[in-house]
This record gives sequence, C-alpha cells and structure tokens, in this order.
Amino acid sequence: MSRYTNTSTLLDDERKRRYFTALIDPTIAPSSSDIYVITTIGDRLDLLSFKYYSEASYWWIIAAANPGLRKDSLYLEPGTQLRIPSDYQQVVAQLQSTNTLRY
Repeated sequence: MSRYTNTSTLLDDERKRRYFTALIDPTIAPSSSDIYVITTIGDRLDLLSFKYYSEASYWWIIAAANPGLRKDSLYLEPGTQLRIPSDYQQVVAQLQSTNTLRY
C-alpha cells in the first residue's frame, strides 16, 4: 500500500499535476548510535537511504532527522553534515502504530 493512500491532494488542472496537502514530517530524537556523515558530490537522500537501510524509499527518515535540509530536492550540498538515524525500523514501526504512516 502506498503511504499516499488516504492523503488528500490538490490537482493543478493546467499542468495535470497533483500536490499533496499533508506529508509526513516526524520528529526523530537523536540517539548515541546514530551515524554522522559528511556529504560529497552526487550524494542524494535516496542513495544514502539505500546504503544505510537497504531501502531507498526511507529517504524521508534522513530528511526528517535533518530539518535544515532543502525540502524540494533529494540532492545534497557537498560538505553537509547529516545525521542518519541507526534505528530506522523503530521510526517506521512507531509511525505505523500511530496510523501516521501507511504503506
């Protein structure tokens, strides 16, 4: 099931695009087991997610853990320090248990 199921959307008739009116933006508390990396040229949230979680679709966990990142791109500025939550499964389970995450 897609996490966008049960999410309201707005349709831009001129461009035939859909815009989501509510997106998940959880607060992820820091942990002593979190991983910290400095980005390099070509790093993207989905690629880092795949590298550390073996699942590219969990890019949003890294984005939520680093609220200062741009919201309009998966690409990252080289030299940016990122916190990568090590217990991503707990984040997903917590959101699923509160019915905030659906997929």
